[in-house]
Amino acid sequence: MRTVRYILTATFLFIAACVEAQQVRKEAFALLNLEQPALEKVKAACTRQHWDEAAQALLDYYRHRNGVVHPDLDLQHIKISKEEQKWADDALGHTFFVHKGYQPSYNYGKDINWEYWPVQDNELRWQLHRHKWFTPMGKAYRLSGDEKYAKEWAYQYIDWIEKNPLTEVEPEEYKLVSAGEVKGDAENVRFAWRPLEVSNRLQDQTLQFLLFVNSPSFTPAFLTEFLVNYHRHALHILNNYSAQGNHLLFEAQRIVYAGAFFPEFKEASSWRESGINTLNREIKKQVYTDGGHYELDPHYHLAAINIFCKALRMADVNGFRQEFPAGYVGTVKHMIEFYSNVCFPDYSNPCFSDAKLGNRSAEVGNYQDWLKIFPDCEWIRYYATEGREGSPLSYLSHGALDSGFFTFRNGWKQDATVMVVKAGPKGEWHCQPDNGTFELWFNGRNLFPDSGSYVYAGDDEVMKLRNWFRQTSVHNTLTLDEKNLQTTESVTRLWQPEGNEQILVTENPHYEDLKHRRSVFFVDQAYFVIIDEAVGNAKGTVNLNYNLCEGTVHVDGKSNTLTSTFEGRSNVKLQCFSEKHMSLTEKEGWRSIAYRQRVPRTAVSFNIDKNTPDAVRYITIIYPVKDTKTSPTFKAKFLNKAYDENGVRIEVSINGKKRQLAYRL
Repeated sequence: MRTVRYILTATFLFIAACVEAQQVRKEAFALLNLEQPALEKVKAACTRQHWDEAAQALLDYYRHRNGVVHPDLDLQHIKISKEEQKWADDALGHTFFVHKGYQPSYNYGKDINWEYWPVQDNELRWQLHRHKWFTPMGKAYRLSGDEKYAKEWAYQYIDWIEKNPLTEVEPEEYKLVSAGEVKGDAENVRFAWRPLEVSNRLQDQTLQFLLFVNSPSFTPAFLTEFLVNYHRHALHILNNYSAQGNHLLFEAQRIVYAGAFFPEFKEASSWRESGINTLNREIKKQVYTDGGHYELDPHYHLAAINIFCKALRMADVNGFRQEFPAGYVGTVKHMIEFYSNVCFPDYSNPCFSDAKLGNRSAEVGNYQDWLKIFPDCEWIRYYATEGREGSPLSYLSHGALDSGFFTFRNGWKQDATVMVVKAGPKGEWHCQPDNGTFELWFNGRNLFPDSGSYVYAGDDEVMKLRNWFRQTSVHNTLTLDEKNLQTTESVTRLWQPEGNEQILVTENPHYEDLKHRRSVFFVDQAYFVIIDEAVGNAKGTVNLNYNLCEGTVHVDGKSNTLTSTFEGRSNVKLQCFSEKHMSLTEKEGWRSIAYRQRVPRTAVSFNIDKNTPDAVRYITIIYPVKDTKTSPTFKAKFLNKAYDENGVRIEVSINGKKRQLAYRL
């Protein structure tokens, strides 16, 4: 025990010596507008070239600064979770929380190795440089008053600067890391200084500044080092914005934060202007007129909402909301409405593409934040208060025709039936080749969850895992020989969201010479009939794929029926019909609910050999029930004997009661 105490004491003495040995960076003062009245003492000391005095005056200024408000931190009401406290405590011994998908965390050594890469997953290497444990260390310091957190933070901050110097690279070169084409020191620069990670630090260091600035370890010399480093970060973003996508949005929002939080920098107003102009431009480019984000991924749609909102909140509390036009604010509200429509009653979103499942408390918190921006919106209030106040959206089923998200809904509460169909245009990087897929919620359970994403990018082993979850055949849609779709460009032929027979008809040119038309009927707001037609001269085996949630599912190959026996009162019976000979195959099934987390589930395909130009056609009845012991019996058949470009007509029988379903285009 004495040896351990000695080592810890020696470590902290070493850290303190490193911090105290810092020299004032006089170039920091040239970065500031010293003509501001509150900086008179700093300017006077600089004029006399008394740099230590100037640094002390500047630190005094920041410790007592008024007039700049941070919307993300209330210093009078700091809270730290058990998880954050663990991150802070572990970080004292250089065990750093980097990524939720890799727990327990890795230790990066007494002499910190910022290039340590225990698993060749790019996200593990990139996200190390986001320093997620720094802010929890600041919270732990402010709540405990224990200087060990501040000393260690200052040490790690300086250590990172010294070991990760910035050398200029072209923006396109950051992509080479994913392809494994860059190694050595150049490789580390592209991980440590990728613009997205730089923007993370740019934003989070505003919080760390507030949490640590009153610490004795936050010395005048350290302040000048901090300001020089922060300025370097801001310039790097301005000169290396990502070309497009959510990365560009993050970077723009965070440069707004930099300009608003540090108005003392000479270029602060131009930083803010750059960020706002970029957001104003990109919100028009990246958001469809129906409110959907062009990644076609609910998780990144949510991220885009919060990016746009964070910039607005920073503007609101610091008095520059007028720099955002009314159209920007209106689009943000439209995006929130889109998101509300594709989510289920438990606030979870479909895991289409690279989306993660999320959790209820965080989602409710999002609505509470959005309500601060739109305090008069009764439907946002409804979701923010979990239905205690306000009122839900005035309609149930909803179609976003530009982005291709369609929701059949019979209510907003837990016992509702909700199907969300994804059938839109070609998406960006995070979008998967899954056109026509759906998720189905019934009475508290997601019966047909999406496969998710599992991991993002890395070496061959990591990419093999990613590609398994991306493949078309593990989604609820149609394939040819289980191959991935060659084209993802769905067209909506019909959307009828009212009445006892609500209808969606979409078409996607799946493969060369094979089009997929999917027609979905929501009948009596109780069950679904899906008609799938594979049309064209292509030959092979047509597969109609269905993937259920985890739990017990009885698979009957003779009747082509799936019947669940899940615990609770949320079950389903599915039966598939066709004019041609059809076989049922059980397959490997998984779904990913979070990064590097997966659970097994039942997966099947209904297969028909296509050896002629004739269309292959399926009818699937999906009937949610509370108890499958009392589930109905089904029959179904086509009434139009061949594929009809202009419509379809079928007959279904539920417990012997016949019903015709049809449409004409």
